[in-house]
Amino acid sequence: MAKKPLILVTNDDGYHAPGIRALTEVAQEFGRVLKIAPNKPQSGMGHAITINSTLRIDKMPTEGDYQGYECSGTPVDCVKMALDVLLDETPDLVISGINHGSNASINVIYSGTMSAALEGYIEGVPSIGFSLLDHSVDADFEPAKHFVRKVISMVLAQPKMNFCLNVNIPKLPLEMIQGIKFCRQAHAKWQEEFDKRKDPMGNDYYWLTGHFVPFEDHKEDTDLYALQNGYVSIVPISFDFTNYSTLEAIKEWTT
Repeated sequence: MAKKPLILVTNDDGYHAPGIRALTEVAQEFGRVLKIAPNKPQSGMGHAITINSTLRIDKMPTEGDYQGYECSGTPVDCVKMALDVLLDETPDLVISGINHGSNASINVIYSGTMSAALEGYIEGVPSIGFSLLDHSVDADFEPAKHFVRKVISMVLAQPKMNFCLNVNIPKLPLEMIQGIKFCRQAHAKWQEEFDKRKDPMGNDYYWLTGHFVPFEDHKEDTDLYALQNGYVSIVPISFDFTNYSTLEAIKEWTT
């Protein structure tokens, strides 16, 4: 009898976050599961790795039919530790999330959730990052679980190929979600503002604030448009940062 798929589950919100509990529940429907996640929230860590201090992994009490581990490092550290230390076989799928809040558009650059998925992709494993557009601690993950199930089913049904998918799910009841759209990342940015304050000793410190500025949320082929119109957005992403159009242009420069 063939082995069931091996699925590596991780996140950036921490081992005990409700989003990863929901993701793990769905993953167990499809195969064998190893869960490893940071021992504290690591949002906004991007692709950071730990190089100047030690890393620790702690085996957690068994929950259901899977084994879990907390890691002292970043989301990317979690994937590296799983692939290089904990597992003696390559997983069939890496899934990350379900993140509290959007990772659409430029957010993918900063996201620990998506960087963990991207690390799986770099290592040759099909990977998916899932995010729900709801920051509330009481977020309802049931509609998201429905689409996690659909996306994992689609991915596992494909011939062996390597990719990374950025999946964002609108904050809507299941019956109001219009379906799935495959699309591209919208052009947008964060307009940062640093709130200057004083500590009790009279020294300055700063608190990062700001607002999200979309430049093409009206473009129908983008993730922002899909989400604003009630669709789950799926964007395939890559770690190749080469700007090919600029590369061709600068070849004409005189050296």
